[in-house]
Amino acid sequence: MAGMFKNVFGSQPSRAANPDDDFADFVEAPNPSPVSLVADSTTIPAFSTEGTVPYTKWYRIWERTSPSDFKQEAMIMPFILVVFLFHLWGTRKNRRKARDWAKAHIPALQKEFAVVGFDGISRSGPQEVSVELANPEQSLKEKSAHEFAAYATGRQNVAFLDIALTMPKRYNPITYVVEYLFSFFFESWEAPAEKYEALMYAFDGKEKDLVPVLGKDTSSVKVPNSTYDGFIWAVVHKSHMRKFRTDRYDASITFSKDHPKLPSWVTVMSESAEVTDALLTPELIQAIEQAGHDFEFLIVTDQPIDKPTKIDETVPKKRIQLSVNLSSDYSSTLPLFNQYLRLADKLVSVAHWRSEVMRKIRNVREEEIKKLRRVEEEEKAEERKLAAEKIKKEERERLLRGMTAEEQRKFLERESQKGQRRSMKKSTRKG
Repeated sequence: MAGMFKNVFGSQPSRAANPDDDFADFVEAPNPSPVSLVADSTTIPAFSTEGTVPYTKWYRIWERTSPSDFKQEAMIMPFILVVFLFHLWGTRKNRRKARDWAKAHIPALQKEFAVVGFDGISRSGPQEVSVELANPEQSLKEKSAHEFAAYATGRQNVAFLDIALTMPKRYNPITYVVEYLFSFFFESWEAPAEKYEALMYAFDGKEKDLVPVLGKDTSSVKVPNSTYDGFIWAVVHKSHMRKFRTDRYDASITFSKDHPKLPSWVTVMSESAEVTDALLTPELIQAIEQAGHDFEFLIVTDQPIDKPTKIDETVPKKRIQLSVNLSSDYSSTLPLFNQYLRLADKLVSVAHWRSEVMRKIRNVREEEIKKLRRVEEEEKAEERKLAAEKIKKEERERLLRGMTAEEQRKFLERESQKGQRRSMKKSTRKG
């Protein structure tokens, strides 16, 4: 114990430090020698180690995975494949039906119009018609996988013609099935249909305004008179009649009546019997009968489809519209399409009604204009009332800001007394 304290407090003399003392433990450490890379030829075959990759399981997928690891992918891939194949089938089928329609109807358009297609190039020659038939995409525009459009212009009495082809969304199996199910369970949901709607706009005597002659004075150019009286007349398939009358404002102001010369499954919507007698020709009747149940409606109108909310929307715009279902054989519906294209000429020649008929037609339109004018006057009166109240309120606030507290109190008391007297007068009048 005493020796320990002596060592702690330095009672023993210290010797000089040897610089090698700290490394004494490592003096006898053996010097490592490298292991020979040469293998014993008697135990392991000799081979070169240059360029070899160390063995690892990371890049050997077949060793670290098994087919059971891909169960989810194996369940999903069939559905993806079905959707992909369904998309290819639906897209190709819709395009094929559009091409079939073009091959059947483009010749009729070429005979009636100078320009068919969206490029504005005339294809009236026989060589151009053959090119159009070989490449119907030149006259059709694919707006989507289920919507196609065609355009034609350059004809007497017709400003231009728009045609829209609509087909089911076959490229999307979910949407395709859901739309059919909804149409089956809900009456208001329209079932997907394959149809085309042609909308023809009449010149109605505005050729000089719509088609100016370049480099010439349009006032000296003589054009045939293409005007005719405005009216609404339609032939509608009875299965579409209720929806047709509900969805269209112009159809709602007509009355329906069966015609003895027409098939029992169609009806006539008109504003006058004289209009029906003039437009329902034997050729048109035969074409409707031949089209059968593929026919939906044919309408001649000058009023908007949607109910007008402003007087400007009641300006007549004369149009002729046809809706027909697509068919595998267009020989039955093509005569109706030809009659439709020539209907504008028929209107220009015969649609000039007697004064009694036109007075009856104008009365309906004038009544609607009067309703819109009353609504417009009421809206303007309400706006004037709100503006006067705003000015009165601003003037009251200006007066209150310039008064003292006592003057404001007296002013508010007078206002409340006036309000009480007015309410008392109103109650006595009611009594």
